[in-house]
Amino acid sequence: MVKILIPTPLRPFTGRQAEVEVEGTTVGEAMTALTTRYPELKRHLYSNEGKLRSFVNLFVGDEDVRHQQGEATALAAGTVLSIVPSIAGGAPEPLARPTSVLNKEEIARYSRHLIMPEVGMDGQRRLKNASVLLIGTGGLGAPLGLYLAAAGVGRIGLVDFDVVDASNLQRQVIHGTKDIGRKKLDSARDRIADVNPNVRIETHEVMFTSENALGIAKDYDIIIDGTDNFPTRYLVNDVCVLLGKPNVYGSIFRFEGQASVFWAAHGPCYRCLYPEPPPPGLVPSCAEGGVLGVLPGVIGTIQATEAIKLILGQGEPLIGRLMLYDALSMRIRELKLRKDPHCPICGENPTIRELIDYVEFCGVVPHHEEALSKDLTIEPEELRQKLERGDRFVLLDVRNPEEWEICRIEGAKLLPLPDLPARVVELDSADELILYCKMGGRSAQALEFLRGAGFRKVRNLSGGILAWADEIDSAMPVY
Repeated sequence: MVKILIPTPLRPFTGRQAEVEVEGTTVGEAMTALTTRYPELKRHLYSNEGKLRSFVNLFVGDEDVRHQQGEATALAAGTVLSIVPSIAGGAPEPLARPTSVLNKEEIARYSRHLIMPEVGMDGQRRLKNASVLLIGTGGLGAPLGLYLAAAGVGRIGLVDFDVVDASNLQRQVIHGTKDIGRKKLDSARDRIADVNPNVRIETHEVMFTSENALGIAKDYDIIIDGTDNFPTRYLVNDVCVLLGKPNVYGSIFRFEGQASVFWAAHGPCYRCLYPEPPPPGLVPSCAEGGVLGVLPGVIGTIQATEAIKLILGQGEPLIGRLMLYDALSMRIRELKLRKDPHCPICGENPTIRELIDYVEFCGVVPHHEEALSKDLTIEPEELRQKLERGDRFVLLDVRNPEEWEICRIEGAKLLPLPDLPARVVELDSADELILYCKMGGRSAQALEFLRGAGFRKVRNLSGGILAWADEIDSAMPVY
């Protein structure tokens, strides 16, 4: 028997099992056994031509099968095979030159660093002279900003354009209750300045895009990815490759996190690991899938640690290594990464020589429901009127059971999106169906699936249950 480890985003398709045992003497045989047992998993892992999708990596132990014999790689009994989809040697020379001097106050502040041989006066002066750009001041950006400032990084750039919401406070510790409604940049700047007034803080109140990214990033030593979407993740990678800068990567989902350092001059880049993004909707955002509040603190401080090591030129950075953290089992695993000679941006014959349209590349739109025509949507007020008249229709909630327990629209039936393919037989195509989720994206995916299955009388609640709470039922709790 072979044990296959199932990552969180794919567990809805395996009955929520974290690991599955199958028979197989090769990777291909094991994966065939897995997808035969769980057919819905197959379309997420393989193309219509039966080829493993490029946003999915398979590891035997800590080695990527792409650098062995692919799906022909032999498996011994008891071998552990890991499915790793995209969700995100020795030390190079120090990235920063030391400044000329530390003043008396700085010596007192950084005294615990100064007595460490790996840092000392020379290293602390390098930290003071270093510059780091943080893309995002949310879950990962919060511990990053606080700890890099406390460590004495002299110049920190912040990129964000969002405002503080109450739902942020469960994990974004750089913001407080008094900051709700404020710009995140203002809140983060004030908190960092309070931690260390010696730090020079530069704010960029913009969306990080192909038009401005190179101009913003070019004057910083290190770029740290604290984002939560694939277009920006690929953009950050390509910016770092084109500018020759290290990309300190982190990603989080529910109880799991990933961290690495992608630096094309010394190892693989993000595209070497994930040549293309997953299909829209396969990997939920934290807003839809949730995240343990302390998880970004763990991954964010690991990213901060890696940045400090790069500045000092000390230790072994996570270059060529992907760290996987599972808070539920409290296990940390490490997988080896290798540079892909065919990588389109850092390979031997690169085809990407400038920034591209990353929204188009990832196949997403800001809100999935916007792709629907007006006749396939229904506004909250129209739904309210239909409910009050007692019209005959089926109101379908495609959120997860945990969300259903928080709030629901009276009269709705719960049918979570991951369960829809297996349970579609419970629905009657003669019925009028109205679908909703939290914000409208997942229910739009459900609508497209149902229309592909022959359902014609189906509409999506515009804005989801959040719009219903905002426009119709102000007493409904939101999340």
